[in-house]
Amino acid sequence: MDNNNSEAILKEIELKYQAIDQKTETQLEGLLWSKPITYWDYIQTDALLNLQIQRTVLPDEMVFIMYHQVNELIFKMILWEMHQISYCKEIKTDFFTERLMRISRYFDMLTTSFGIMEDGMEVDQYMKFRNTLTPASGFQSAQYRLIEFCSTDLINLVDYRYRSSIDRDAPFEFTFEHLYWQAAGKDYQTGKKSFLLEEFERKYKGMFLKHMEEYNTINIWQKFKQLPDVDQKNPELIQAMRHYDHTVNITWVMQHLNVAIKYIDQSGKGDGEATGGSDWRKYMHPKYQRRIFFPELWTKDELANWGE
Repeated sequence: MDNNNSEAILKEIELKYQAIDQKTETQLEGLLWSKPITYWDYIQTDALLNLQIQRTVLPDEMVFIMYHQVNELIFKMILWEMHQISYCKEIKTDFFTERLMRISRYFDMLTTSFGIMEDGMEVDQYMKFRNTLTPASGFQSAQYRLIEFCSTDLINLVDYRYRSSIDRDAPFEFTFEHLYWQAAGKDYQTGKKSFLLEEFERKYKGMFLKHMEEYNTINIWQKFKQLPDVDQKNPELIQAMRHYDHTVNITWVMQHLNVAIKYIDQSGKGDGEATGGSDWRKYMHPKYQRRIFFPELWTKDELANWGE
């Protein structure tokens, strides 16, 4: 490195620390005592690989645990990209499109990975260790709910049976009580909630309500509507939005449902009940709850046959 380049870099460093009222000399001196970075320290490999704690002695339980942990890490990556879109004040089409494609690729990876669950565990082992999971359920993935809030207007997440009677400006608490996934653990006739749902809300309801309000006007759909009119009509961008919508709300859901059917229904070794006690067939199938992030981008016939 030549002297001119070194001086230029030092000047940039000095300006950086002046901007936050810090002494450059102090920061540079600290470098004398810092340790060189290693891959395992940077990635926190040891901590990451010690997060898999089995509840049974069955080997395939480890597959189940790691697969779901990988899913949660990918959910975090998706939320990271969504935050960038939502908090971009003057959103540009190229920036929006690039981040949307990143999100879609993450979900594509999730949907194509279901073979790990479907063919990667022995049915006998799964039917044994799943009994130790009750009443926990994949339903209780909070990050997945946050992804939904970040994707679309809340009215599109309301139970289809009540959607026409709920105003888009309804209080967040009222809307929360009518979100589609409430049907998995709530008797709307009596208002009684299952233990699964009660525990989920005890842990996350406050965060959910905050997130619902935070992303009410800056979700993916609302940011799409901020793009120039000509770009909103661009066939390639529309197809990218439709692909994301279809992947999350049909492909991903149906892959999950098919795995559940294989283990819980078709194996002949289960009682047909989910570990959390939810009515999982109706909760999961897209044709019942009609989870559609961007209904304006689908034809009347496509909406009518959603999930068929």
